[in-house]
Amino acid sequence: MSDPIPVAVVGTGHMGRHHVRVYRELPETQLVGIVDLDLAKARELAEKFQTAAYDSIEPLLGRVRAVSVAVPTVAHLQVARPFIEAGVAVLIEKPLAPDSETARLLHRLAREHNVPLQVGHTERFNPVVRALNRMEVLPKFIETHRISPFTFRSADIGVVMDMMIHDIDVVLSLVRARPIRVEAVGVRVLARHEDVANAWVTFENGCVANLTASRLALKTERKIRVFSEQAYLSLDYQKKSGIAVKKDANLDLLKLAREHDAKDLSQLAGIDYSTLVNVEPLEVDDVEPLRAELQSFIEALRCGRPPEVSAEDGVAAVELAEQIVAALKQHQWELSDAK
Repeated sequence: MSDPIPVAVVGTGHMGRHHVRVYRELPETQLVGIVDLDLAKARELAEKFQTAAYDSIEPLLGRVRAVSVAVPTVAHLQVARPFIEAGVAVLIEKPLAPDSETARLLHRLAREHNVPLQVGHTERFNPVVRALNRMEVLPKFIETHRISPFTFRSADIGVVMDMMIHDIDVVLSLVRARPIRVEAVGVRVLARHEDVANAWVTFENGCVANLTASRLALKTERKIRVFSEQAYLSLDYQKKSGIAVKKDANLDLLKLAREHDAKDLSQLAGIDYSTLVNVEPLEVDDVEPLRAELQSFIEALRCGRPPEVSAEDGVAAVELAEQIVAALKQHQWELSDAK
């Protein structure tokens, strides 16, 4: 086995702490240090995971080959740029940047310095998404729901950039076409930005995606449904489970329907439709998405191949998120006191 790759983590918030844990567990990485402006916080985490703590990135430049940037989105460019210019591979937590202009700048810097830049869209490494990709369906309609109680962690950004961005990236990876029309509606309740949002996105290949995100729910739910000519797929990110209703496995039911016209189908009333449908459980691996993500990042660096979730992917997700936010701001509400 090759020598472990020296790595570091900048930011010890919710996601940063998980990056630290996984890097410490992976045999293919050596955790050199942790950076946080709150040095006491960094030292506490560093002691737990037997590494060094710093309050700036300078001591790590020249000592690491890869770094995870898990600071607030507004600081992504400031933190990542010195590492990129030093030739260090960078994984930036989602979203890539607070706006598309900054996202494109990060992409350009990585390209100019020939540095791998991966974006932390962890759902791409969720076992249910892996299972979905293995189906190789061509989506016609996609429906996503991502709702949860308010966590108070990301009140500085809206729910589109905070939560819906996960599904935006997954949808873009499935559809592989340019969005040509975006309609959206959103409601601000607790924070300065939207807390609930729904977007209807039409792509140039005709596929339509209906995305819903809320951080005001009383429960947590993360689901995606994909409709295609080959199959209907329903997946639960949280439970890591899913089902598939395949066309070729239900030919007998289709034949039955085609042998009856609309009037004749009424003669089948009373039959439990669900008993006629062949439903298959998807084979889903029990793998921690973040662990799979970081292993993919390190493997890409070691083998000299492009990251699985590229800077281009990160830019595309931010661009579509911006379009959704712009669309929801344009939505016209009927005023309650309108004459």
